[in-house]
Amino acid sequence: MSGIFGVVSNDNCISSLYYGTDYHTHLGTEYGGIAYINENGRPVKKIHHISNSQFKSKFNEEGIKSSIGIGVISDNDPQPLSFESKFGPYALCCAGLITNKEELSKGLIKRGFSFYEIDNGKINGTELVASLINQGDSIIDGIEKMHKKINGSVSLLLATPEGIYAARDRNGVTPLVIGEKEGEVAVASETCSFPNLGFKIKKFLEPGEIVFISKKGIETQKKGNSNNKICAFLWIYTGFPASTYEGINTEKVRENCGKFLAKRDDVEADVVAGVPDSGTAHAIGYAMESGKPFRRVLFKYTPGYGRSYTPPSQELRDKIALMKLIANEDIIKDNRIILCDDSIVRGTQLKNFTVAKLRNAGAKEVHVRPACPPLMFPCIYNLSTRSINELVARRAIKALEGHDIEDISEYLDPNSEKYKRMIDWIAKDLGVDSLQYMLLEDMVEAIGLPRNKLCTYCWTGKEVQKRLRNKTLLEKVKDKVEEFILE
Repeated sequence: MSGIFGVVSNDNCISSLYYGTDYHTHLGTEYGGIAYINENGRPVKKIHHISNSQFKSKFNEEGIKSSIGIGVISDNDPQPLSFESKFGPYALCCAGLITNKEELSKGLIKRGFSFYEIDNGKINGTELVASLINQGDSIIDGIEKMHKKINGSVSLLLATPEGIYAARDRNGVTPLVIGEKEGEVAVASETCSFPNLGFKIKKFLEPGEIVFISKKGIETQKKGNSNNKICAFLWIYTGFPASTYEGINTEKVRENCGKFLAKRDDVEADVVAGVPDSGTAHAIGYAMESGKPFRRVLFKYTPGYGRSYTPPSQELRDKIALMKLIANEDIIKDNRIILCDDSIVRGTQLKNFTVAKLRNAGAKEVHVRPACPPLMFPCIYNLSTRSINELVARRAIKALEGHDIEDISEYLDPNSEKYKRMIDWIAKDLGVDSLQYMLLEDMVEAIGLPRNKLCTYCWTGKEVQKRLRNKTLLEKVKDKVEEFILE
């Protein structure tokens, strides 16, 4: 995951840049960076590791003046980067993931290109994007050609001495939104970066759309398309509760998810609780629909700990998961608890820390209700789950089948016996009294966009239908399985 923010001002943009970038901290844990155009028209970049401290503690805005700047919170690569090119000097930051990065970089190297931003033996994805853009006849042409060559998704901000080019990935997987206030225009991944800085939402960029933001205003350089496949997980987990995507508020969607979970549930319980932070709104929705009381049985020690899903090492994820959640024994003891969470990825944190803490605090029963279907595939559009074998649903399938299988279509159908066996296996592995996942159709309805406008790859997979050999089986599951093809 990464979050990007840019601003063009008639005066000094640095304060807006500094705080606007910081409002994307929930999208990354590795690097924080800004780049601004100095008085000589040259890009100046500052990048820091933020794995052990917050973005704000790494930067000092005092003494810096600029009218154009971009910033990024990144889990992928150190960025922004600055370049000298045939188009002139510019700085670049990106959000997304390139899955054919090695193939593209090898091809460029064979043609005589060189790469200089090497981290742990890996080429920096932002530098690769710049190399592809630089092959175009113009910046606009270069961005279009880059989008056509990559597999995955890249939304970007490119700052020049004249202004900022903002481009959303051509399938709309990652969002970009423009905000305005008197004398300034901003562009961001997250709308939560706007209110406290005084910006009002102007427009959400369409997939593939490219705009140029300058002191003269906003100019559309390339119109977008209707092939929107925005990531559904933004509303379920990734996005900040106060943010909206495509005009749809994240907190409201999470409450809707909780309501759908409650409508399909008949378990007896005393309290409804959420795993903070993102599970809280799901639990509130469940409580609203069921009439059961919402209680905070777990507290996240927010002053010191961020998200335990995003750090790259399992050891660090586990350490954060152990330390950040504090169980409230006085509320937990002797109660039957419905525990809502955004999702179950690996299951290790839920099993070893969350459920264990509830049991140790005296919970009589624990019933887990994830607000999305079982995750079956690692995301190929943003850096998230590292491998397919880490997913708890895949571990369940392997245990039940005795080996890895290619065709998992029956496990995608909530009405099948194999699906029910998979859920039972996961529940037993987690040590919970019951487990009931969100249905895909309920999740889509909770979001409020047509299913063909959402990317649901991590639940249904890209190639599932292609792999099925049995046409009868394909007919049975055609409404349960999505074929997601990049055009």
